[in-house]
Amino acid sequence: MSTLPACPKCQSVYTYEDGAQLICPECGHEWSAQPAEATAEESRVIKDAVGNVLQDGDTVTVIKDLKIKGSSLVVKVGTKVKNIRLTDGDHDIDCKIEGIGAMGLKSEFVRKV
Repeated sequence: MSTLPACPKCQSVYTYEDGAQLICPECGHEWSAQPAEATAEESRVIKDAVGNVLQDGDTVTVIKDLKIKGSSLVVKVGTKVKNIRLTDGDHDIDCKIEGIGAMGLKSEFVRKV
């Protein structure tokens, strides 16, 4: 009796191992023998300055005056930013701020509303 799992595509019980892969001879489907690990997006959690978990579409408030590089504009304390998008990188929030436009923010300078 085989202890290998059935094919996830066609449910055939005639699977076999080929190195680190499992193969179904009936449909030709190949998959990893290792259990699926959490993807980077599932394990990536972005939190605001007080520890609240942020998600796409949230509304946040700026908690510190932020100077904008290459401009004389300043994002003032208390500025509300609606409909944020989380991204990878140093500035992990993409947003549009009224009167300023599209920009990236760091999550350490915002608080979830």
